[in-house]
Amino acid sequence: MANFFVFLRAINVGGHTVKMVALKRIFESLGFTGVKTYLASGNVGFETPSPKVRQLDKTIEIKLQSSLGFEVVTFLRTEAELAEISRFKPFHESTLKTAVSLNVAFLKETLDDIALKKVMMMETPNDELYVHGKEVYWLVHTLQHESRFSNSVLEKTLGVKSTIRGIETIKKMVGLNGDRHA
Repeated sequence: MANFFVFLRAINVGGHTVKMVALKRIFESLGFTGVKTYLASGNVGFETPSPKVRQLDKTIEIKLQSSLGFEVVTFLRTEAELAEISRFKPFHESTLKTAVSLNVAFLKETLDDIALKKVMMMETPNDELYVHGKEVYWLVHTLQHESRFSNSVLEKTLGVKSTIRGIETIKKMVGLNGDRHA
């Protein structure tokens, strides 16, 4: 069995309310086992024998749309990928200590050079950005609602969907694997 984690866009925001018990049932109806949700913002861990990430991603999106009645974009990562994301250190430790928060924007694909330049042009004195793989690391030196950077700004600039989670949420998601069978 392979362990996967999925971060869902548009869950419990903008009038799209979904109870986590219902979300868990949807994932279990797909044949996934060890399904766990974390927080009420669309974070799910599960096990499946299928290693086909692209196929899984699409299957989950189709099932969520048919079950919930609205589009839910998914950002699927393997256990190894999420562990790497949680450990990756794009910013100096001294800078991290003075920041308000560290967040990660999940993308479907890696960025090409043009998109990468667009992201880096969004940096401000309060928002440091670093792109690594299919993730944009966002170090915030002010309150997030005071920032000019956001998920909607990133999506509009790049013309792609994304979803953002705090690094602590990501670390807790990695920890779900250890107690999945508890």
